[in-house]
Amino acid sequence: MGQAIFIGDELSAAGFRLTGIATLVPKPETVGEAFAEARSRGSLIIVTAEMAQHIPAPQLEAAMLAETPTIAVIPDVLFNALPTDLTRRLRSVLGIET
Repeated sequence: MGQAIFIGDELSAAGFRLTGIATLVPKPETVGEAFAEARSRGSLIIVTAEMAQHIPAPQLEAAMLAETPTIAVIPDVLFNALPTDLTRRLRSVLGIET
Protein backbone atom coordinates (compact mmCIF):
# COMPACT_ATOMS: atom_id res chain seq x y z
CA MET A 1 0.00 0.00 0.00
CA GLY A 2 1.11 3.52 -0.48
CA GLN A 3 -0.48 5.24 -3.44
CA ALA A 4 -3.59 7.36 -3.85
CA ILE A 5 -6.21 5.89 -6.19
CA PHE A 6 -9.17 7.71 -7.73
CA ILE A 7 -12.32 5.86 -8.84
CA GLY A 8 -14.77 7.81 -10.94
CA ASP A 9 -15.81 9.10 -14.34
CA GLU A 10 -13.36 9.77 -17.16
CA LEU A 11 -13.59 13.58 -17.00
CA SER A 12 -12.86 13.74 -13.26
CA ALA A 13 -10.15 11.08 -13.64
CA ALA A 14 -8.33 13.24 -16.19
CA GLY A 15 -7.79 15.93 -13.57
CA PHE A 16 -6.56 13.44 -10.99
CA ARG A 17 -4.18 11.91 -13.54
CA LEU A 18 -2.59 15.34 -13.98
CA THR A 19 -1.60 15.28 -10.30
CA GLY A 20 -0.03 11.83 -10.62
CA ILE A 21 -2.80 9.93 -8.85
CA ALA A 22 -3.63 6.48 -10.22
CA THR A 23 -7.14 6.35 -11.66
CA LEU A 24 -9.76 3.68 -12.29
CA VAL A 25 -12.76 4.34 -14.53
CA PRO A 26 -14.91 1.23 -14.13
CA LYS A 27 -18.31 0.48 -15.61
CA PRO A 28 -21.13 0.71 -13.04
CA GLU A 29 -21.42 -3.08 -12.80
CA THR A 30 -17.72 -3.48 -11.92
CA VAL A 31 -17.31 -0.63 -9.44
CA GLY A 32 -17.39 -3.00 -6.44
CA GLU A 33 -14.53 -5.05 -7.88
CA ALA A 34 -12.50 -1.93 -8.72
CA PHE A 35 -13.08 -0.62 -5.20
CA ALA A 36 -11.88 -3.87 -3.64
CA GLU A 37 -8.78 -3.82 -5.86
CA ALA A 38 -8.04 -0.19 -4.94
CA ARG A 39 -8.39 -0.95 -1.23
CA SER A 40 -5.85 -3.76 -1.51
CA ARG A 41 -3.16 -1.56 -3.06
CA GLY A 42 -3.86 2.02 -2.04
CA SER A 43 -3.45 4.12 1.09
CA LEU A 44 -5.98 6.76 -0.01
CA ILE A 45 -9.05 5.90 -2.08
CA ILE A 46 -11.02 8.79 -3.61
CA VAL A 47 -14.42 7.81 -5.02
CA THR A 48 -17.00 10.02 -6.70
CA ALA A 49 -20.43 9.97 -5.07
CA GLU A 50 -21.93 8.68 -8.31
CA MET A 51 -19.58 5.66 -8.36
CA ALA A 52 -20.06 5.10 -4.62
CA GLN A 53 -23.76 4.49 -5.31
CA HIS A 54 -22.74 1.37 -7.27
CA ILE A 55 -20.65 -0.10 -4.43
CA PRO A 56 -22.67 -2.52 -2.28
CA ALA A 57 -23.64 -0.68 0.90
CA PRO A 58 -22.08 -3.22 3.32
CA GLN A 59 -18.80 -3.12 1.38
CA LEU A 60 -18.65 0.69 1.37
CA GLU A 61 -19.66 0.97 5.02
CA ALA A 62 -17.02 -1.54 6.14
CA ALA A 63 -14.37 0.33 4.13
CA MET A 64 -15.38 3.69 5.61
CA LEU A 65 -15.13 2.28 9.14
CA ALA A 66 -11.77 0.59 8.56
CA GLU A 67 -8.66 2.32 9.82
CA THR A 68 -6.84 1.99 6.50
CA PRO A 69 -6.96 2.85 3.70
CA THR A 70 -8.56 6.26 4.06
CA ILE A 71 -11.71 6.55 1.92
CA ALA A 72 -13.00 9.89 0.63
CA VAL A 73 -16.30 10.23 -1.24
CA ILE A 74 -16.39 13.41 -3.31
CA PRO A 75 -18.62 14.97 -5.98
CA ASP A 76 -17.53 14.51 -9.58
CA VAL A 77 -16.36 17.47 -11.63
CA LEU A 78 -19.90 18.10 -12.96
CA PHE A 79 -21.61 17.61 -9.56
CA ASN A 80 -23.85 14.85 -10.95
CA ALA A 81 -24.15 13.32 -7.48
CA LEU A 82 -23.22 14.76 -4.10
CA PRO A 83 -21.84 12.83 -1.13
CA THR A 84 -23.85 12.62 2.06
CA ASP A 85 -23.60 15.74 4.21
CA LEU A 86 -22.16 14.13 7.33
CA THR A 87 -22.59 17.24 9.48
CA ARG A 88 -26.30 17.43 8.72
CA ARG A 89 -26.70 13.68 9.24
CA LEU A 90 -24.94 13.83 12.62
CA ARG A 91 -27.07 16.75 13.76
CA SER A 92 -30.19 14.88 12.70
CA VAL A 93 -29.15 11.75 14.62
CA LEU A 94 -28.43 13.86 17.70
CA GLY A 95 -31.81 15.57 17.41
CA ILE A 96 -30.32 19.02 16.86
CA GLU A 97 -31.78 19.33 13.33
CA THR A 98 -34.53 17.54 11.49
